[in-house]
Amino acid sequence: MRHLSLDIHEAELDLECVTTQGIRVGVKAVVIYKIADDFQSIANAARRFLDQEEQMDVKVHNVFAGHLRSIVGTMTVEDLIRNRDVLTRATRESSSSEMQRLGLTIDSLQIQEIENNSGYIDNLSMPEAARVAKEARIAQAGSDREATQREQEADALKVAAQSESQIKQAQARAEAERAQAEAEQAGPLAAATARQQVVVQETKVAELEAQRTEQKLQADARKPADADAYKTRTVAEAERDARISRAEAQAREVELQAAADAKRVKLEAEASATRTTQIGDAEVSATRARGMAEGDAVKATGLAEAEAIKARAAALAQNQDAVIAQQIAEQLPQIVGEAAKAFGNIGQLTVLNGAEGMGEMFAQVLGMGAAAIPLLRSAIDQNTSGTKQPNGATPAKARTTTPAKDS
Repeated sequence: MRHLSLDIHEAELDLECVTTQGIRVGVKAVVIYKIADDFQSIANAARRFLDQEEQMDVKVHNVFAGHLRSIVGTMTVEDLIRNRDVLTRATRESSSSEMQRLGLTIDSLQIQEIENNSGYIDNLSMPEAARVAKEARIAQAGSDREATQREQEADALKVAAQSESQIKQAQARAEAERAQAEAEQAGPLAAATARQQVVVQETKVAELEAQRTEQKLQADARKPADADAYKTRTVAEAERDARISRAEAQAREVELQAAADAKRVKLEAEASATRTTQIGDAEVSATRARGMAEGDAVKATGLAEAEAIKARAAALAQNQDAVIAQQIAEQLPQIVGEAAKAFGNIGQLTVLNGAEGMGEMFAQVLGMGAAAIPLLRSAIDQNTSGTKQPNGATPAKARTTTPAKDS
């Protein structure tokens, strides 16, 4: 009974190929294959390799050797080196149909090595190797420079640390010396500071005392004085306004009285003219003329008295002392006369010292009149104080004159 193993087989390839550049290269590869599992592949393999399994590796080697040489001939050495996957994939694809006819299937195809004995591949690697070597040297130089820089920086930091330490030590010594000096001056400085604070407080106390004194002066003297002045001014203004109002009222009263008297006279004249209508035109005209003349005279008299009152008030406002003196002079004869009446009841008067005694007696009479002058001035002041003008004058009291009635 004959057997055909379905185990995996391995075929090694060691070929010398020529690239499209005409350069010979050696290619080493490994093909791992087996009989396929389907009935048709098993039948194909049985017909060819039954009792001849040793021929299976030879057939596979030959199939792949031919396709591998053919594909390498279409590629350059650079492509072979850089694109082995392309070489592997192209070799499998080109040999798969033949392997299928043999009833075999490819499990793996690996290109293990590509060699060149002429040194072409080595020469290809030289630029890259030089570049890598250059970069290595540059990297080494950079590393050495960085190391040197770091060493120099470390030395500089060391020197800076030493310098900083010395500076701090000097500063510490200076601080210690300053503290020692301040400690030595602490006593006098504290005394001066305390004295300065005392002076400041004393100044503040003096300022407060001055403010308190000023406020007390304001409360005790200035404000009451201002209040009294305001009160006096207000009262004076009120009295002045009242006197002005009274004077204006009196003048108005005189004017109204004069107008009333004139109207009354006119009415009486008109009534008299009506009663005497039958007497005659001449007598009527004469009576009417007389009445109108009398009315005009009464009116003129009233207006003149009113003007006199106003003039007297103005004169009193301008020169009060002169007006009062005039009034006293007008009343002085009457005063002296009344004083002399005391001698009228004396039946017999004996004068001891002759003419000198008579002079003394008359001097006493005149002295009684002079003694009445202050009382008279006071009475006039009180009488005129109610009608004092804005400038301080007081008008004389208005007199009302009633004209004689026409009979």
